[in-house]
Amino acid sequence: MQRRIAHYLSEHLDEAIFLSSVELAERAGVSQPSVTRFAMVLGFAGYPELRQALRPLVLGGGALEPQESLLRGAIDREMRNLAVVRERLQAFPLKELGEHLAATEPLPVVGLRVSCGLATTFAYYARRIHPDVRLLTHGGSELVDGLHAARRAGAEWVVAVVLPRYPREAVEALEYAGKLGLRVAVITDRPDFPAEIVLDAPVSDRLVFDSHAAPLALAMALVEAMADAVPLRTRARLEEYERMTDEAGTFLTGDLP
Repeated sequence: MQRRIAHYLSEHLDEAIFLSSVELAERAGVSQPSVTRFAMVLGFAGYPELRQALRPLVLGGGALEPQESLLRGAIDREMRNLAVVRERLQAFPLKELGEHLAATEPLPVVGLRVSCGLATTFAYYARRIHPDVRLLTHGGSELVDGLHAARRAGAEWVVAVVLPRYPREAVEALEYAGKLGLRVAVITDRPDFPAEIVLDAPVSDRLVFDSHAAPLALAMALVEAMADAVPLRTRARLEEYERMTDEAGTFLTGDLP
């Protein structure tokens, strides 16, 4: 396995420095864990660190600085990821799901660890147009309690964000949600994720940590579908929100101080 990886790197280094561990594994004909083990055998913490060390060998003499080239490559990947979502929009049941989520009260939203940020963004905007959104970002018994309370209050659906690395307790919590009778919709990067509705969008792993531009775009498309499902309520709630923020002076107006 390690010989295959080393051979591929030696023959295709200029291409390999822009590949993810999954892509390199596919090209070399090995498993993704084999790529990780290969990097660790060489003394690196993981494949991203190995890839970072190899990039100056290819990019050091180019017109771009290595860091600039790395960032451009990461942005190019995000643009391709967004193009994937754009091409697949019609395949996602956004209209149907938006109607379901707009109708369920309360609406629990789950996001643990790295997925917390996107779940929080989704919940923030969903609250502007939905009367009862409950954000659940803590695991353990608190997450179980939140799901149970939402179900008892009348919830029929739960939305979860589950991005790599996938927390075990998030998957287990969604299994529990199913046992409670909640229908599960998930924003993730895996089309095979075990849920009734899966909205999958690729993530970019070109940098030290993943970036989630495509899942964010898909999440905002889902908020839009919720808003379209109940246009009169959406307009009324948004107008009320604007009046409230104006009266409270929540946002700055004009030039910044």
